[in-house]
Amino acid sequence: MRSTLAYAFLAAALVGSAHAQEAPQAPASSVDPSRFGDAIEPKDAIGKPPVTILKSKGITPQADEDGDGSINPSRFGQRKADEAYGAFQRGLYKTAYNLALPRAEQGEGAAQALVAEIVSRGLGVPADAKAAAKWYEKAAENKVPEAQFQYALLLLDGKTVTRDTAKAELMLEEASKAGNPLAQFNLAQLYIQNDRGPEGLKKAVPYYRMAAEAGLPDAQYAMSQVYANGAGGIAKDDKQARHWLTLAARQGYDTAEIDLGTWLVDGRGGDRDANTGFRWLKQAADGGNIAAMNRVAKLYMQGIGTEPNSIDAAAWYFLARRAGLQDYEMNDFLAGLTDEELKKALERANRLR
Repeated sequence: MRSTLAYAFLAAALVGSAHAQEAPQAPASSVDPSRFGDAIEPKDAIGKPPVTILKSKGITPQADEDGDGSINPSRFGQRKADEAYGAFQRGLYKTAYNLALPRAEQGEGAAQALVAEIVSRGLGVPADAKAAAKWYEKAAENKVPEAQFQYALLLLDGKTVTRDTAKAELMLEEASKAGNPLAQFNLAQLYIQNDRGPEGLKKAVPYYRMAAEAGLPDAQYAMSQVYANGAGGIAKDDKQARHWLTLAARQGYDTAEIDLGTWLVDGRGGDRDANTGFRWLKQAADGGNIAAMNRVAKLYMQGIGTEPNSIDAAAWYFLARRAGLQDYEMNDFLAGLTDEELKKALERANRLR
């Protein structure tokens, strides 16, 4: 499961959403589908999720592995591991710092990026945000793509360095050209933030595509919305939209799981497969997504993709309603259940979460 650290610099668009501790929701999607056109039906009463504009992830052995359990040193602008990176891999952070620092002071970009990462997270040494910013800046000046991306986030955040969106955009552009998927995605987000019209979206789409093709689920979901709505100079193509939804859903992107499940149930963008659609929606619901809980409740109620089950339908709706979602159709459904059925459904809901 990928580790993310969100940096939000655009106000979240919230529409009538309320959350309760009884039913925690999965992390919100970083892509607001409404920016690409009309929302995909069916709509739920929960409203739009918060919009996270920028996100990063920690550089850890778990976050970016080469397949053999080792960290990919190219994240630091270096292709071959050495003593400093070897120590970092083994969790010997103080040793890694001591080995990398002299090289960083001599101007080696890869070592500067490693020192910045260690200091920023307080790995084996006291955390120091200002020192980390200094080393990220130096590594960025040495054209280390990961450092360019991280320093761009600091420039946009404006807490440890002076806020400079123009310089941040340049840093993101350079990191994007070097093939950094997170930089590509966030550059696309920045283009849209700066220009909410069709030109901003048209400028963003190539970067969404590059990041999506590199496997970033946020970008894959964004491309699904581009094709679903025919936006950014791209012709509407439900088959392509479903393709990108599938890729994002396979990586656990819960908004994609919901949309893909709905499309499979409806037969949009390909053959109808209600059983598989139900499983995708159930997966999102199991992960805590409130809108998915409500849709799973409806599928149980209607017997679509699964056997009809009024107790399970009521149980899943109880969970969604606890979190603030109200659905008049489901409220009418509950009103038709007996006291005994409602009791069983409540017990079932308490076991589910």
